[in-house]
Amino acid sequence: MYPQLRVIANRLDQFAERTGHFIAWLAVAMVVITFAVVVLRYLFNTGSIALQESITYLHATLFMLGSAWTLKQDGHVRVDIFYSKQSRRTRAWIDLTGTLLLLLPVCVFILFSSLDYVAASWSVREGSQEAGGLDAVYLLKTAIPVMAVLLILQGCAIILKNFLVITGNDRPDKA
Repeated sequence: MYPQLRVIANRLDQFAERTGHFIAWLAVAMVVITFAVVVLRYLFNTGSIALQESITYLHATLFMLGSAWTLKQDGHVRVDIFYSKQSRRTRAWIDLTGTLLLLLPVCVFILFSSLDYVAASWSVREGSQEAGGLDAVYLLKTAIPVMAVLLILQGCAIILKNFLVITGNDRPDKA
């Protein structure tokens, strides 16, 4: 029963997984650029505002666009004193309720409240306030609504998977 829901949930999970693996490479780029900034500063007594800002941009992008993958991996902070002792079905109810009442409303709020903010930044092609900085603040701000959409998609996967657990239709052999 409900094999379509399982397929949709799996596809949403796969999307989060692929996005997460792609975004994870930003951490490598951050390390390389940080190393370059240190070498430039201490060996050549020079620096680059653009390189320093790029580390901040990469960190923010990694954090925002990697949040859906972290959610999929159940890697967000959780106080599970009571949660871990519950049955699988009770945990599914808790996750479903939390997703519907907390995650999705917050993500929808972030999405819609950020649209004007991001549009204003795009309209002027907002750049760095620092001389020699990156002229792409508008691209960084675009990650805010993208993050919300990615979290909403992963939230939908969580809803579907927990619905299948609650209804007893979460076994792959029933597909």
